[in-house]
Amino acid sequence: MSTEKSFWRKAYEWHEERLPIVSFIDNAIGTKYPVPKNLNYWWNFGSLALVMLGIMIASGIFLAMNYTPHADMAFDSVERIMRDVNYGWIIRYMHANGASFFFIVVYIHIFRGMYYGSYKAPREVLWWMGIIIFLLMMATAFMGYVLPWGQMSFWGATVITNLFSAIPLVGDHIVTLLWGGFSVDNPTLNRFFSLHYLLPFVIVGVVVLHIWALHIPGSNNPLGIDAAPADKIPMHPYYVSKDMFGVGVLLLVYFAVVFWAPNMLGHADNYIPANPLVTPPHIVPEWYFLPFYAILRAVPDKLIGVLLMFSAILILFVLPWLDTSRIRSATFRPVFKVFFWIFAVDAVILGYCGSQPAEGLPLVLSRIGTAWYFLHFIVFLPVIGWLETPKPLPASISEPVIKPAE
Repeated sequence: MSTEKSFWRKAYEWHEERLPIVSFIDNAIGTKYPVPKNLNYWWNFGSLALVMLGIMIASGIFLAMNYTPHADMAFDSVERIMRDVNYGWIIRYMHANGASFFFIVVYIHIFRGMYYGSYKAPREVLWWMGIIIFLLMMATAFMGYVLPWGQMSFWGATVITNLFSAIPLVGDHIVTLLWGGFSVDNPTLNRFFSLHYLLPFVIVGVVVLHIWALHIPGSNNPLGIDAAPADKIPMHPYYVSKDMFGVGVLLLVYFAVVFWAPNMLGHADNYIPANPLVTPPHIVPEWYFLPFYAILRAVPDKLIGVLLMFSAILILFVLPWLDTSRIRSATFRPVFKVFFWIFAVDAVILGYCGSQPAEGLPLVLSRIGTAWYFLHFIVFLPVIGWLETPKPLPASISEPVIKPAE
């Protein structure tokens, strides 16, 4: 027995000398990676996003084996996946609903970072990598939404790609390049299918950079103060087991939707084959794009609307410098905390307005919401940072939970 153990030990050491995979994993997420000991469940959502990315790639590969990227056959190939391919229905529902759950997890992850100041020094590059992942997700999701080639797919692609025509001088050329011709047709579908399959692997690469950038300064924590070595514990087994609990809860909710309400987050018009001659009465993108869609339609000028929509995302890149406070966590910033929750409500209102026709009260609310969105970043954050009196910070992570000696 001891000889057998010695053999496997020597084999392991021989392999680790040449390709130290186990040591790399241990340093990245194992016993050798120290993490602040006060992380709460809001820190689970980074690992949950990684789980959803894995589900999306795996299900997407199986769907691509049976999908036909041709304007005359795409809709029928999706129906064949649903009806004739063994377990095709569950793979398709997992992929379609997985996109929504991926965005839910990432939105929570972003808002958690904004609340606890995870974008502040020295984690600016970490924040940038996260926003790049978000942009890649949006591009991938938009292209994927076109692939079923239903009514909403076709007209959503037509409306969104036409936005680039508002760019002076080069706009029309960009639209023609995206379409592969002079209208949304078979070349467009082929382009989008190719990029939709490729971009998730690009996301994986940026995720690696994101995790790498995280390991340089280490994780932030709910108190927003630098953790001393004595205030850290190994990632494994403490937070790995905590993440596994979060994965279990996520999968319970996710599969409840997949099995019992698979079309709840979709649009009924996408079960109608694409028809260039019939325009849907109300063209809307998927729910995770709705706040930005409301910003786009808030102004009557097409070019200004496009600039505002892209600026709503790009402004996040300069957030570390727009927030002038030296305190990271909203726990110690009473004024900032109020404005943060107003901003969160504003995002929800914009999402609702994006789902409604651009007229009447929804249009008025979308204009107010758009103004507040940009005021929050450009005016409120700098002014609050200058004028706010934060609560005193604890000396260490352990101080708030250790009773003073009597």
